[in-house]
Amino acid sequence: MTTNTPAVRAAPFITGSTMRHVAVMTLTGAVGLMALFLVDLIDLFFLSLLKQTAVTAAIGYAGTVVFVNLSVAIGTGIAAAALVARNLGAGDVARAREYATSALLFSLIVSGLITLAIALGSGGLLSLLGATGEAKRLAQVFIWTMTPGYVLIGGALCCSFILRGLGDARRAMYITLSTAIVTACADPLFIFGLGLGIQGAAIATVLGYLVSFSIGLYSVARVHRFLNPLRLSGLRRDFPALWGIAYPAILTQVATPFANAYMTHEISAFGDEAVAGFAIVGRLIPVAYGVIFALAGSVGPVIGQNYGARKHDRVRQTLTDGLLFSAIYTLGASSLLLLFRHEIAEGFNASGRSVDIVVFFCTFIGVSWAFAGAQFVANAAFNNLGRPKLSTAFNWGKATFGTIPFALAGAWLGGPEGILAGTAIGSVLFGVAAVIVAYRIVKQSAAERPQ
Repeated sequence: MTTNTPAVRAAPFITGSTMRHVAVMTLTGAVGLMALFLVDLIDLFFLSLLKQTAVTAAIGYAGTVVFVNLSVAIGTGIAAAALVARNLGAGDVARAREYATSALLFSLIVSGLITLAIALGSGGLLSLLGATGEAKRLAQVFIWTMTPGYVLIGGALCCSFILRGLGDARRAMYITLSTAIVTACADPLFIFGLGLGIQGAAIATVLGYLVSFSIGLYSVARVHRFLNPLRLSGLRRDFPALWGIAYPAILTQVATPFANAYMTHEISAFGDEAVAGFAIVGRLIPVAYGVIFALAGSVGPVIGQNYGARKHDRVRQTLTDGLLFSAIYTLGASSLLLLFRHEIAEGFNASGRSVDIVVFFCTFIGVSWAFAGAQFVANAAFNNLGRPKLSTAFNWGKATFGTIPFALAGAWLGGPEGILAGTAIGSVLFGVAAVIVAYRIVKQSAAERPQ
């Protein structure tokens, strides 16, 4: 790493079409993010070829636990992108580079602590989710084998978000795209060639994470020359600003695995076939709706740079463009899921109740992700306009009040399908509320920091 003058000197998002910036950042971000979640889908696909319900259920249980680390890494990355973009927009490139350095060190430390916690507490966590017998044993094997990868993906995602803050969407995409490519190539070798089964899938994923982090570090440190030496003194200096965004962003992101964990617990009462079906749905969602997941990280830098430059009309337009983009994409993706719902279930060798759950989701629930996308866009506005606690409030509100009562009512009225339907209703309500508040915050920010 070097402290040479950075290659980036201007904020690219403060001029030109905001819709174009939103589209380019979101689509490239989606490819990278979908590639990251595609890793889980690839693992699930190859493991489903073993035609063992316990294996598929184990991936469902393990994925819920592992998703905690991923959510924390994304939350830290959001802080990195926001601080880099904001300072870049204000013309302070040196300060932006210092924040990038501190954010990476912070991400590596936090991921290491989470790795230790997951490794030591995985048994108890799996029991809370309702895992028992062979499914629990296999899930724990997968989690323990994955432990080196948690730190690697934490660092890789932070580098990806730093690149997004710089406006380099292409290299940010390469970081996570490489993970999917390596995993897709290595999975058959380790799962079938070496006969390692679910442990082989974990080894292949760790290998993919290693390649991903290497590409990310090279892109930030060498291509953009945007990293100083990693020092605790720099982290101590930048910690208040970093933590001010990272803490609520992490809490915001962790709300999702919390909601997933609760849903897994509720669905486990209906047996391993139901959990296996939910596992398929859980890995299908981020791939089918990767664009929606990418919105918060992609729209954020556009909002952040324009906010730093005090171009409040462009901030509002970016928010509107993000919502429009989300709605259009969701309608298209949901139509494809509806059209191929039976083929999707067959492709993962689903059987019994697993088929019913997958088909039900593709038929009725997919379109509700337009409102989840709306909340992601609103969260991007909150995080980049100095109101990150609102993201936390809305995400945890959705994960609790928008999930638990609706899931309980749904389970009582319609079993696993009722759980999916109930939580979708909660998502709609919180998505609408978040958008209303986001527009109000944009208006307040313009009044507080006039051009």
